[in-house]
Amino acid sequence: MKTYQGSEIRNVAVVGHAHSGKTTLIAALLHAAKMTAAQGRVSDGTAVTAYDEEERARAMTMQNAVAFAEWSGTKINLIDTPGFHMFTHEARAALLPAESTLVVVNAVTGAGPVTDRVWKFAEEAGVPRIVLINQMDNPKAGGAGGLNTLLDELGERWGRNCIPVQMPIVDVQGFRGVVDLVSMKAYYYTPKGDGQGKPTSEIPASLAHDAKTRHEALIELVAEGKDELMEEFFDKGTIPEEHLIAALHEAIREDRIFPILFASGEANIALDHQLDFFKTYAPAPVERAPVNVKTLPASGESTETTRAIDDAQPLALAVFKTMTDPFAGRISFFKVLSGVLKTDATVENYTRSVQERFAHLSVAQGRKLSEVSELHAGDIGAIAKLRETLSGDTLGAKGGEIQIALTPMPEPAMTYAIEPKTRADEDKLGPAIHKLMEEDLLVRFYRDPQTNEFLIAGAGQPHIETIVSRLKKRYHVEVTLKSPKVPYRETIRAKADAQGRHKKQSGGHGQYGDCKIKMEPLPRGAGFSFENDIFGGSIPRQFVPAVEKGIVESASRGYLAGYPVVDFKVTVYDGSYHEVDSNEMSFKTAGRIAFRKAMEQAKPCLLEPVMRVVVEAPEEFAGALMSDLNGRRGRVQGMDSQGRATVINAEVPMAEMLSYGTQLTSLTQGKGSYRMEIAHYEIVPQPVAEKILATAKRPVEEEEE
Repeated sequence: MKTYQGSEIRNVAVVGHAHSGKTTLIAALLHAAKMTAAQGRVSDGTAVTAYDEEERARAMTMQNAVAFAEWSGTKINLIDTPGFHMFTHEARAALLPAESTLVVVNAVTGAGPVTDRVWKFAEEAGVPRIVLINQMDNPKAGGAGGLNTLLDELGERWGRNCIPVQMPIVDVQGFRGVVDLVSMKAYYYTPKGDGQGKPTSEIPASLAHDAKTRHEALIELVAEGKDELMEEFFDKGTIPEEHLIAALHEAIREDRIFPILFASGEANIALDHQLDFFKTYAPAPVERAPVNVKTLPASGESTETTRAIDDAQPLALAVFKTMTDPFAGRISFFKVLSGVLKTDATVENYTRSVQERFAHLSVAQGRKLSEVSELHAGDIGAIAKLRETLSGDTLGAKGGEIQIALTPMPEPAMTYAIEPKTRADEDKLGPAIHKLMEEDLLVRFYRDPQTNEFLIAGAGQPHIETIVSRLKKRYHVEVTLKSPKVPYRETIRAKADAQGRHKKQSGGHGQYGDCKIKMEPLPRGAGFSFENDIFGGSIPRQFVPAVEKGIVESASRGYLAGYPVVDFKVTVYDGSYHEVDSNEMSFKTAGRIAFRKAMEQAKPCLLEPVMRVVVEAPEEFAGALMSDLNGRRGRVQGMDSQGRATVINAEVPMAEMLSYGTQLTSLTQGKGSYRMEIAHYEIVPQPVAEKILATAKRPVEEEEE
């Protein structure tokens, strides 16, 4: 395979809402570039970037995949990304190796909520955006209001700089081609053909006036802020094509113009024009501004600096994705930030302070790896079987320690309890899940110290179900998913005064401990406080910690329903002891007895975790969502508008949110998303508390006075 310089490479993240046709489009682009003998299709599992068994089974993209097309001396790396709301963290991660994004919009339904979200991600990352209206072969393309209405909607969403650089040619035969508004030429295609167009200077008469108007609007927008172009435009009434091409390339690179194109991946129309557009207008890696990095000197004090994407710089590369293949093992996908990486090179992992050998350096075409001799700055590669390297690691030449940060992962939105079906499954569960966590950085796996359950957290129910399915298919580990136990707590609402006396006599030394304590409530979140207020030695100093330990142990087992008691203060102020029979165990038991007696007087109650919830969905669903949150004992804190989406901020008890993901999908037709985190604990309302206590087991203390 040919080696490409940084100026000959284009890295494009293909993003957009679910069902906009991203995976099919990439398969069609690869076929148009003659990278595949036949066009792959999602429906039969032959699409190049839809190789994961779970993605095929569910007919949806759930993780990033990389492919490349060689086109007219240019290598175009394409990163396929998920469009379902709970996997947008993958789309965000794909922006690290990309210099441009192709924002794919469904020609029938328009831009969805996820489209707005990934647009914002690209804006925050400073990655130029190119808009493609896909599925133009659909008879309903343009939606109910027609194509001009769709274009107006995109302008309202993303600003007047979102402007067509093409016009679709649609007649009684359907979508037949495009008019290039730069060259003012028409390109005609054969539906279901090879994707290659036939250019002609004859623009259809029905489009001539509109094409001229849009061509002039494009020129005006490109020339804005450029004095020499404005002068040329006023002098000549136009801008020569070669000047317009250079100016448009610069405007796209500088993120000043968001060009709109038209195509059909399914019908193979305008795909060669799309590839030409990437080659001519999309920025190359070497045109990108230097990347922000941190230096990692031996002293341990890091400093912020930049690294230009340049072959002349020291070798550095960043791993942005890890995949586990049943045959090849762990595969690491990386971008060469600087320098030239050669096969069989020994590279230092700056993050983990180990060395890795890059044997069989490759580029990825979906799951298939093709070996290459070297990769230049700006290119994307893959390597199998690195020993310790994981996503987020930065590697490079020895002594040149730097670190480039991956995009932070959002917090998981949903947690389930996970229970192995057999002892053998339990033994294999931990190692298997940790391999899946290497692939998906959003997955969390831990044991709840309060409930002793294994918990697995992810972006939503389908996400976690996918993990369970992979556990079974890949690693032969079978588990059962259950809703996690809500981590209730207990507290007190009144002061109490109690005495705990433990006296036991059996042959030889007996046991004797006696303490008097005061108990009082503390503010929410204060935890536990213990104070020694003994004067005169009624309890020897060495036994006071034993009293505290007994109270802490008893509080951890709860009083009402077995949940830990929190937010209270205990003061031990008096007691008595026996010179022979008193010991630490006796006072520890006395402390437990005093705690239970004090709890009888202190008006104990249950606390429940209240979640800070952020729900995002199209504005038409706002009313139904607010009604549903109110029905879950939620308190809506406020609403904001982001484009056509509504963001609802609320506080809702965790117990009411365990099944929210499924309900949200139902209420919003799959267009809504949410995230949540614990905000604080609140007292459980009495009717709810009675139901919880009716099914709870009250802790039993074995010691008696």
